[in-house]
Amino acid sequence: MNHSPNKSKRTAPGALSASDDRNSVDETLPDESLDRAGRIRRRLLAIALPLTALIYMSAEALNPKGTDQIITTKAVALRVLPIAARHSRELYLSGSVSEIALAALAVSYFAIAALVRRRGSMLATVAAILGAVGALCGIVANVFGGINLAAAATAHVTKLQAARFLTTSFNSGAGKAFIDVYAFSEFVAPVLMFVALWRSRLVPRWLSVLFLVGLELAEQTASVGVARVIALMALFAVSMVLLSVRIWRSTDSSNQLAIETSR
Repeated sequence: MNHSPNKSKRTAPGALSASDDRNSVDETLPDESLDRAGRIRRRLLAIALPLTALIYMSAEALNPKGTDQIITTKAVALRVLPIAARHSRELYLSGSVSEIALAALAVSYFAIAALVRRRGSMLATVAAILGAVGALCGIVANVFGGINLAAAATAHVTKLQAARFLTTSFNSGAGKAFIDVYAFSEFVAPVLMFVALWRSRLVPRWLSVLFLVGLELAEQTASVGVARVIALMALFAVSMVLLSVRIWRSTDSSNQLAIETSR
């Protein structure tokens, strides 16, 4: 029997092209997966912004009145220790939430920086790094004034011993360094990000101003009661929600641009 027709079917151009098509489809899957992963990451960053605002407001609202102070003198320590002793559970809770809020703020800086393209992108990166470093220093500083304060107030030691422990922590070289970097970045990082957003023109300029004013005001808000904390930090929350929407929408526009480019 002559099997040449069967051989010709196996080596037909159509069969080869179908195989090539399958290979080409397989080769494009990694790129598509990367694009999809990138969109998911950016949307997670977008969600981080309103969550940051919520956690930040919660931390300040939960903090007992009169305890959010830099304890560098014995007089201040003796003034806040009785308050901390009466509200130690709230202080432990607010101190822990503050740590989470500052960590979330560090992530939010990079999320906002990811929104800035071309004009202002380098400045946005610098702002994000400075803001993240400052937030991490703030985590350490808040341990001194939050968790350590609650621990000292409830420890079985005299008030003078507790006050000495607190003032020693705040006045130590490491304590001063962390607090100074935190204070510096609190003011400078929002200003740099504001300039980057303003120059990028990717968001309305009024939103850039709202972000700057809202964050600076939020960072200066003391523990003055739930209602006043919410009122003082409302601008910050609104700006974070609006920036989150912009970041979320940028994933859709980037995806559309990629589709049109591929065509």
